[in-house]
Amino acid sequence: MQHSPEYEAEKFDESKAPPVVDHEAGYDVQEGGQKPLNRALKGRHMQMIAIGGAIGAGLFVGSGGALHNGGPGSLVICFMIIGLMLLVTVQALGELAVLYPVNGAFFTYTCRFIDESWGFAIGWDYAIGWLTILPFEITAAGITIDFWRSDINIGVWIAVFLTVLSVIQIFGVRGYGEVEFVLSVIKVIACTGFIILGVIIDCGGVPTDHRGYIGAHYWHQPGAFRNGFKGFCSVFVTASFAFGGTELTGLCAAEAANPRKSIPAATRQVFWRITFFYVVGLFIMGLIVPSDSDVLLNSSGANTKASPFVLAIELAGIKVLPSIFNAVITISVISVANSCTFGSTRTIQALALRGMAPKFMAYVDKHGRPLPCVILQLLFGLLAFVNEATAGTDFFNWLLALSGLANFFIWGSICLSHIRFRRGWMAQGHSLDELPYKAAFGVWGSYFGLVMNLLCLIAQFYVALFPIGGSPDALPFFQSYLAAFIILALYLGWKLWIRDWTFFIRAKDMDLLTGLRSNIDELAEEVEEKPRTSWKDWPRLAVRSLI
Repeated sequence: MQHSPEYEAEKFDESKAPPVVDHEAGYDVQEGGQKPLNRALKGRHMQMIAIGGAIGAGLFVGSGGALHNGGPGSLVICFMIIGLMLLVTVQALGELAVLYPVNGAFFTYTCRFIDESWGFAIGWDYAIGWLTILPFEITAAGITIDFWRSDINIGVWIAVFLTVLSVIQIFGVRGYGEVEFVLSVIKVIACTGFIILGVIIDCGGVPTDHRGYIGAHYWHQPGAFRNGFKGFCSVFVTASFAFGGTELTGLCAAEAANPRKSIPAATRQVFWRITFFYVVGLFIMGLIVPSDSDVLLNSSGANTKASPFVLAIELAGIKVLPSIFNAVITISVISVANSCTFGSTRTIQALALRGMAPKFMAYVDKHGRPLPCVILQLLFGLLAFVNEATAGTDFFNWLLALSGLANFFIWGSICLSHIRFRRGWMAQGHSLDELPYKAAFGVWGSYFGLVMNLLCLIAQFYVALFPIGGSPDALPFFQSYLAAFIILALYLGWKLWIRDWTFFIRAKDMDLLTGLRSNIDELAEEVEEKPRTSWKDWPRLAVRSLI
């Protein structure tokens, strides 16, 4: 909605804004005189991060364990539920990120629109999650190499992948964006190719497949659902892990070159990612892989050798292609490891700016790189060498338990932040027409997302307390639900530290000015000349529109 210059001057009165606002750029600068993060992510980076940035071991490997526990019916339904929940969540995040493209994104929104202590808990839980997932992903990448060379110690590959990640960090956010763009394109092509191949296999179009036409046979025998309602509930955590990282599009806002255009475009891509790559891909996989296969018993954690996607190709008797798809899994895992370094470093740096982490962690060098945070993340990557110890598996189980339920708390907090923001926005005399981008499902979509996140937490509590094929046991319960206790401890700990016992920031007291996009930035974009498109650009644009 366009406004007159007089209206803009009245609505965005710079004299009322905090002194940290950079009026030339329209964004907040770092507090304490710190250099700002480098805004180098282009629209194509943002879109590919949204489409394929987080596709990794959760989809290509963890889905096999979910198929075995819940059956193909539970697999598809649960991924659809989580996908729909995530769709409304990302829409809510997009609205906030376009209006406030600030450091820390949803962590900052939680501090400002819900409660500072809850923001502290969510921010540190998110950072801890990425810190601990990095050694897991590096281990998973090393295990994929075992598909070809089991004679080489995994420690060698861990060292190689850590070195590669360290080199990427030298190039800052631009290096992250370019690597994610290339790797995401490969993942998108691989997922599309698997869906086409899966249809051919299911229809009996592979000459070496002795099974012939399969159709929906595996949905009838061994069945669409396994282990009853408990098996259905068990799939939710696998789905949340597979979808984890989609919220990175909001975290990228502070380093996007043009967040007003790139974030809405990236947000819309999430729908196609959920529908095509997850729902359709897993539906096809469930048609051609029997859920009672013994191989699927090992399709969890970092055991990438038990990928159901590779198993589907092997069952069809196709040569060479399993190795190619295993290479795609290796690329996918490296991509998620790359996202780990971005997600944790930016969150910790934002925590430090608010005084919630050691002050030196707020440092940003002249190239826009939060070097202390990057070094900390890479040091956590060294934990991957624990695989050399006999107790390495138990160590990783507890390490992953720190972030097991984190996504539900993160996504629920994003929805609640959007609900509270809308209330504060209206209470302070603003209208929805002033928002540069509005969530497609409005505030009711956020209510739906919040309720669904709570239901998923309840479902996981039920499975953690009464595990499939077992009786109540403290060890598996705490491994499944440890993240909830960590968040509660962080929340109460910060409450005690700051001695603030309010539970919600009142709508009239919310800070709606800091980080707000100024009219100067939008007016500069409106007069920006667009480059002309020549006939040589049409092949590239056609390919780009397809992906």
